[in-house]
Parts: sequence; structure tokens; C-alpha cells
Amino acid sequence: MNEPPNRAAAAARAFDTAAMRRALQLARRGLGWVEPNPAVGAVVAVDGRIVGEGWHAAYGGPHAEVGALAEAGPAARGATLYVTLEPCCHHGKTPPCTDAIIAAGVARVVAAAGDPHPAVAGDGIARLRAAGIQVDVGLLEPEALRLTAPFRKLVAAGRPWVIAKWATSLDGRLAGPTGADRWISSAASRALVHDLRGRVDAIVVGIGTALADDPLLTARPGEPAARADADDARGLRGPPRRPLRVVLDRSARLPLESRLVRTARESPLLVAVGPEAAADRVAALERAGCEVFASPVAERGPMIDGLLREFGRRRMTNVLVEGGGIVLDAWLRSGAVDEAWIFVAPTVLGGDPATLPLVPDVATLVVESVMHPGGDILVRGLVRRIAPV
Repeated sequence: MNEPPNRAAAAARAFDTAAMRRALQLARRGLGWVEPNPAVGAVVAVDGRIVGEGWHAAYGGPHAEVGALAEAGPAARGATLYVTLEPCCHHGKTPPCTDAIIAAGVARVVAAAGDPHPAVAGDGIARLRAAGIQVDVGLLEPEALRLTAPFRKLVAAGRPWVIAKWATSLDGRLAGPTGADRWISSAASRALVHDLRGRVDAIVVGIGTALADDPLLTARPGEPAARADADDARGLRGPPRRPLRVVLDRSARLPLESRLVRTARESPLLVAVGPEAAADRVAALERAGCEVFASPVAERGPMIDGLLREFGRRRMTNVLVEGGGIVLDAWLRSGAVDEAWIFVAPTVLGGDPATLPLVPDVATLVVESVMHPGGDILVRGLVRRIAPV
């Protein structure tokens, strides 16, 4: 007997959702590797069976749709293509995906969300429909929008996505961001932080942290088995990027003998100084191989904004702020932070608690996930600034 129409329709919707979830899962494998492009995944299916999968694996490499169609081969004719982002329709580093989809004979395209890039922005969908392909848009759109939020912010605002990270004890003491003897968080938490560092474009700390901890601020990911959450580590295959190390140092106090300066010719270092910085100190840093960003203003908010504009000019997509309480508070108060990773260690250190940067009169956190790496609690979420009354 034939399946009742309503049951068949429900089964088809369920498969559509499952296929798009798989495409989103595949897309996450590209995070850290494809920026400033968006991470995209694609699935080709026929009669409720997946016959091809692909994802954008590296900047300048083939797009997700091309990989999925290649794996599907002749089976793509008459098939449904599920893709997490509207297919591109312009020549960039690769040919238009719309041309490949049309040539493959795909009958239906299900896109989770549109592409905000001016070279696409609905034209990809229009081109597919003009070729007689059924196009449905919006399946699991919230998940797709969140996945591509850094890309979308860069396109819309010319600014990178900013992630603030800190660790705290149960009694509110902030942990230093580097140095094994200063950490209160677990080895599993530190492995996650190094994985995160390996997929961002820049790591920002203040001069206080640089002087107190003498950090390197490099990405040193551990083995995948040591990671607390392999799936949520987003498919990292080691450190895909070498992040720019940034020190906020308005008076150019960073010592020339610091590990940051001594490694500046091997791992890029930018020192952001203010108008009060002495010319001879700036010149010495530059001679040592540092790049200097000179802000015309000394106030924290405008200086942060100018630095973000510079990051956007360089097409940076993700920036990690790892500074101490003063730096984190300044970035949160400026409204620049989009996401927070907060590690809470099951430790009481005693003494006067440090001021936690995320306080009720500045911002609130929309929690997205809670993990337990190595006995710690990792709370991750979106930062929403509270408007002044």
C-alpha cells in the first residue's frame, strides 16, 4: 500500500531537516580554515538517501556544493542539494557554484540562509530559479545564521567578530591567560583555548598581562583525544591560522626583552599605542620587528573602535580578547564583544576577588552551551550589551 500523503510529507520534511543538519555539521569542519569566507556545507540526496557530501575546506579552495556534486557524480541529476548558504553566482577565486549546480542537473536546492555578500545577495537564488530549479530557503536558518555570524558582521559592519575569554575561580578571582603556574583551569580547558586561538585572526591582551605573565600568545593545540569536546571544537585539524598577537600598550611600555618582542619576527606582533607613546620607544619596537598601530586618541573606547576598523580593513573575521579584568571590562563596555567563553574552575583562591568583567550594568550573556572540560565549567554564549536607562 502507498504511504498516506500526510505521513509521506512528514517523512520528507524530517529528511530535509536531517540532511540540512548534516550539511551544517560538515560546514563546521571549515571553521578557522576558510575565513574571511563563510563556512559552508552541502549534501546531495536522492529518494531519501545521501549520495554526496562536501564542505568548504580552505580559503581559495573548492566550495561545498562543488565537492558534494563531485561525490554524487551522475546521481546528482534530478537530486536535491541541501546547502547551508545561498550558492554563489560570481567569479571569485573559484567559478560560480550556480553554474555547477545547473550543469549537474539538480532539480531542487534547499538553502538554509541567503548570502549577504553584495556579489550574491539573492542573485544566486534568482539564477537557479531562472534555470527551472526549485529553490527553498530558510530551513534551519537560525543555526545557519549563527554559524556564519562572523562573516556576516564583517560584510555588514566591516568589523570582526570579537570573542572574550577569561577564567575565574568560584570566588571570583580571574586567572592569568598564560603560564602553567598561573592557570587555575584544567589542562582540558587550556587545550580548548589553544584550539580557539588556532582559528582566530588576532589575540588581544593588555600591557598589564604582557608585563605580568610574559606570554607568547601562540596557538598550541593538543591532540584531538585530549580535547574536552571534539565536535564543538569545530573540526579543527591542528592550528589553521597563525594569529596576529596584539598588545594594548598606550605608552609603549612593552619591554624589548619580552618573549613577545623577541619572537616578533617569527610570529607577527602588533603593539597598539596612544598619542602619549614616546617616539624613541615606538622606534625601538619597530626596529625589533614589531608592527605599531598608533591611535590618535588615548580613550579606551575610541581606541578600541579604531583598532577594530583596522582589523576589518585587513579582513579579519574573528578576534580573541584574552586580557585581564581592566581590558575585558573596557571591551565589554565599548559594546565590541560578540561572544564570551567563561571558564569557571572548582577552586577557591581566597583574598580580595578580582572584578569580573561581565557585570549586570554592562552586559548580559545569552548562554549557548555549557561544558565540563576537565572538571571546570565552560559557559559559552552571546554577549548582549544593556542599553543605559
